[in-house]
Amino acid sequence: MSDRPPLPPFNAETAAEKARAAEDAWNSRDPERVALGYTEKSVWRNRVEFLVGRGEIVAFLKRKWARELDYRLIKEVWTFAGSRIAVRFAYEWHDDSGHWFRSYGNENWEFDEHGLNRRRIASINDLPILEADRKFRWPLGRRPDEHPGLSELEL
Repeated sequence: MSDRPPLPPFNAETAAEKARAAEDAWNSRDPERVALGYTEKSVWRNRVEFLVGRGEIVAFLKRKWARELDYRLIKEVWTFAGSRIAVRFAYEWHDDSGHWFRSYGNENWEFDEHGLNRRRIASINDLPILEADRKFRWPLGRRPDEHPGLSELEL
């Protein structure tokens, strides 16, 4: 098994690196790429769904991004200790009817010694927004380094 740095225990810099790496993977909207950041038997709670393992993660993400179109995400570290990181996030997307949403949430992460996420607990709320109220307007894919984060956007 190869390591996925940065590895625990985390400090402020490595926790921020881990959060940005996760954000970048999720903004790829590639379920297989995202799943590689998790252990083979990673346990998730995402809203009301409970998942175990990479296969269920991939299937979940395929369903998610078939419904949540033009998805763009920003994550920010809330706190960290040892092998755990808590992040807050927001993402914008629209459904197939063109209705836009900003989804807000918190995730608690626990990593193994190889830097793989073994537990992800997510709580998420969706807010309908007008297209004109969107704040995440970069081209699909990785958020540009110069794009403001959640704190700068006051989200």
